[in-house]
Amino acid sequence: MPTSLAVKPSATGRTIIKFPQIGNVFEDFEAIANAIAQRAFDMFQSRGTNGLDLDDWFRAETELLKPMPIEMSEADDGYTLRAEVPGFGAKDLDVRVEGSSIYIHGKSEQKKEEKKGKEVKYSEVSANELCRRIDLPSAINPDKVSATLTNGVLELNLPKATPPKTIEVKAA
Repeated sequence: MPTSLAVKPSATGRTIIKFPQIGNVFEDFEAIANAIAQRAFDMFQSRGTNGLDLDDWFRAETELLKPMPIEMSEADDGYTLRAEVPGFGAKDLDVRVEGSSIYIHGKSEQKKEEKKGKEVKYSEVSANELCRRIDLPSAINPDKVSATLTNGVLELNLPKATPPKTIEVKAA
């Protein structure tokens, strides 16, 4: 069962991510895939049929999802993962841990509006979304995962799960 991380601001200016909720990451990925498919189909329809279906899909994907570079290091007791998420705040991020996989999803929307009297003279809305699944080489302990968000960098500390203890059976 996946564990979801909620992002909370701390008094130190760093943002700490805690584990309160359980969610279904597959529904999130399905919604993203459906949005990409719809955008790709819209491009296909507007252009007509000429064999560029895959190009439409890739273009829709790059329009809807922003890249998320990561850096991962491994120590004896766990992994440290740093993901660049500039422009995303604590409330915009959803991080989930399941077995040996990490799911990072972020969605933010900024609105800018200038009014002159009661009439809107200028309005701009921009939305960013990112989504990434990272598979780790071994299982981690989701109860001990910690994370911080500082200056657009999400850092996850992922302790490795302890292997099951083997008990030697002795004859009586």
